[in-house]
Amino acid sequence: MADQEKLMPNTLQKSKSEEIEFKGTVEDVVIDQTSEDDPSQSRQTHRQVYPPEQRNVFGKRNIEDKEQVSRVTEHLFLEAGCGDLTSTCEYSDDIPIVHHEEKQHQVERQLSQDVESTHKQWKKIQNSFKALNTLKEDSHQGTLSVSAMTSAQNDQMSSVSSKTTVSAASVSDIDGNLSGTCPYLSHKPSLTSQHMLPMPVLERFNLSFPERKNRTGGDDSMEGGLNMMAGMRHDYHRIEVSGDEIAGTPFQDLEIASLQLTEALHIREKYMNLSNQQFFSSTARFLRTTKGLNPVVEAFPSGDKISQDAPFHPPLFNPNPYSNYDIKSFPAAAPWEIKIVNGVFRMYDDKESLEKDEPWDLPYPHLENYIDDLKQVLTMTVDGPLKTFCFRRLSYLSSKFELHSLLNEMKELASQKEVPHRDFYNCRKVDTHIHASACMNQKHLLRFMKKTMKKNAKDVVQRSGDSSFTLQEVFERLKISAYDLSVDSLDVHADRNLFHRFDKFNSKYNPIGQSILREIYIKTDNQLGGKFFAHVCKEVMEDLEDSKYQQSELRLSVYGRSADEWTKLAKWAVNHEVYSDNVRWLIQIPRLFDVYRGRGALKNFEEFLDNVFRPLFEATLRPQDHPEMHLFLGHVTGFDSVDDESKAEHHIFTLNSPRPGDWNAAENPPYSYYVYYMYANIVTLNQLRRERNMTIFNLRPHCGEAGPAHHLVTGFMLAENISHGLLLRKVPVLQYLYYLSQIGIAMSPLSNNGLFLSYHRNPLPDYLARGLCVSLSTDDPLQFHFTKEPLMEEYSIAAQVWKLSSCDMCELARNSVMMSSFPHEYKQYWLGPHYMEEGPQGNDIRRTNVPDVRVSYRHETLEAELSMIFDPAHAHNIPKTSEG
Repeated sequence: MADQEKLMPNTLQKSKSEEIEFKGTVEDVVIDQTSEDDPSQSRQTHRQVYPPEQRNVFGKRNIEDKEQVSRVTEHLFLEAGCGDLTSTCEYSDDIPIVHHEEKQHQVERQLSQDVESTHKQWKKIQNSFKALNTLKEDSHQGTLSVSAMTSAQNDQMSSVSSKTTVSAASVSDIDGNLSGTCPYLSHKPSLTSQHMLPMPVLERFNLSFPERKNRTGGDDSMEGGLNMMAGMRHDYHRIEVSGDEIAGTPFQDLEIASLQLTEALHIREKYMNLSNQQFFSSTARFLRTTKGLNPVVEAFPSGDKISQDAPFHPPLFNPNPYSNYDIKSFPAAAPWEIKIVNGVFRMYDDKESLEKDEPWDLPYPHLENYIDDLKQVLTMTVDGPLKTFCFRRLSYLSSKFELHSLLNEMKELASQKEVPHRDFYNCRKVDTHIHASACMNQKHLLRFMKKTMKKNAKDVVQRSGDSSFTLQEVFERLKISAYDLSVDSLDVHADRNLFHRFDKFNSKYNPIGQSILREIYIKTDNQLGGKFFAHVCKEVMEDLEDSKYQQSELRLSVYGRSADEWTKLAKWAVNHEVYSDNVRWLIQIPRLFDVYRGRGALKNFEEFLDNVFRPLFEATLRPQDHPEMHLFLGHVTGFDSVDDESKAEHHIFTLNSPRPGDWNAAENPPYSYYVYYMYANIVTLNQLRRERNMTIFNLRPHCGEAGPAHHLVTGFMLAENISHGLLLRKVPVLQYLYYLSQIGIAMSPLSNNGLFLSYHRNPLPDYLARGLCVSLSTDDPLQFHFTKEPLMEEYSIAAQVWKLSSCDMCELARNSVMMSSFPHEYKQYWLGPHYMEEGPQGNDIRRTNVPDVRVSYRHETLEAELSMIFDPAHAHNIPKTSEG
């Protein structure tokens, strides 16, 4: 206890009139107040004898201003996080709060350090120019001066190593030699981002390498300089593992896991290439090495790039494509024929080939191969050693990111502060998962309904037999006036009673609980031709355009119950001119075959598939016969499969399952059955549309929100992106595969909080830390949001609950653009002309506000994981043998 006494602060000692008593475990020690003048006379019975200067620490002291000491003590407790001194003090597990002034000083110190580091780097560049000029002069004279080169190198080395700081003279010399204006940050001549190097530096790079200009066709622009700088390794604190077994697992186990994971990645790559969907470039590069192919593949044609100095906003390619169009300008009709065979459309050259059953020899996703691949990946997800391996790697990634944040937080923040104008509010964000029928908030819908009750009261909105009813008559039958309507009476917002009740959630789409109001206001096919729904969608689009930096991928429904649904939907969009550059459409296919089969609307599942896909093939083959469909499909980017995933599935999809033409039972097919036949038809459709030089589609289903985990296996194999992905937290093998493949996951924490998973248990922060490609989305603003900017509401709540940094939020925003289906031409303006390149070379902080430090960390970490998987011998520092 003497040690404890020694550590007690002086301000906590008791007054002179009191006696300090310390109770030990063996003996009691009492320090009498009379012994304070002569500490040597203290009657101690401890075995350890303290010298006088140490015993003075325990003595009583004279305190002149007790009130001041009390205030200081109370202030110390308050600073430690203990506001109530009468209660037990519990320290928070969170990172201690840094005061604003202190943080500002840290950022300023980081900026100064980065400026100094960049000045040193520029000094090396300058010396390199001197060396190159010397070499060129010697080469011109026909002699090579070794001494000149050696002295230049010595000068370069001495300029870096001789000084730890840059003197004022050297800085002024650099500023003088590299004078000029930086078009992006004129008041700061030195920056850490390679994208913001001043123009004189880049011009000197180009002038110093004439042979490079010849190879690149005379590229002496700023882009050439940036490409030259791309090889420079970005400076930040790296966390690396060294040793003989950096994988943390026995070599034999690593080899087995490597074989399994590589095979799973090969399976996904096969299905992505077959359907013309995107597969992550870094993973594809590693997979090419296993096939003995050249790993270097150009991301996109060089001539397709925009200028590095292009504006942030893309030009308006076609302000209103649905008006004043010329049908004769559409592609001419093709002579080819189509036929559905076992649920999948096949292409034929002409009617004669159709009669002879001679389809095109196109790549085709055979059912037998799919079932075998599905079984193979499912087996991996339940393999014990592989589960352990993947869980350990995911845990390592989480810990590594935590260390990265501790070491580089100030550097990332300093990089963001150096960028002029750009911040989280004005960097591009895409709502990658939102349903059009719920794209407005409840207050917006309420105002719109009141407005129509006043201005459109005489419009006929319903027909029943020979009778017709106006909007006013409908509300009179419901005994509701415009004054009576309120957000509470509208009753479309989710409440606590919806948790795990998807049936109740669907009923929330009915304003005031009346399905007739749902049909009038948020349906495209009704008596008004969807006029009200078109107007409210256009108002939402106007809000997006006003925000300038927010886009949405709205989902419209095609149910597959009749063959004319597509035509009606396309006419709704074109006739009402429902278009915005900020919006693209996805078509969601509800899994409701059992409902329509029970009503007698469908004979079998093949008829359902025919209703969904035949209109698309017809419009692709003969656009002039389907002008509205052709125009509308130009802005449709993909397909979604939606419904309650928690529904019990009583059938397992195997080779013994009935083919679509034979599935005529009232039982609903399983999830994998739906998604496979959607995917198979998209494969054929994309091949046809690519042949016709038209836009193609991707598959982005709801997946992993609830239900069995094998839904995620289907999504891993067939889908370019998925929505939700909550169940990945329970399947480490799939989560690791999603990370290695960088499959986009659009997550909606507020929606999940209302239906399936409480907010604090949502795995989004874990996914983000580990490096999965996740984004924030709204799902259903009508049910879950309150403001006119639901996407910003989603970001703000996530930032507050999970303490996300500005860099984290900008990374989520960048991910949303990357995984979205907006055209490549748009993304070049939003992310930068090199956005498809790997690592920091593909990042433009001036547009994304994501520091190169964060992008470098993500890229290098993924490269390390892929290297370990594809080269396990290297991970264990084992030399490769000559045998295969």
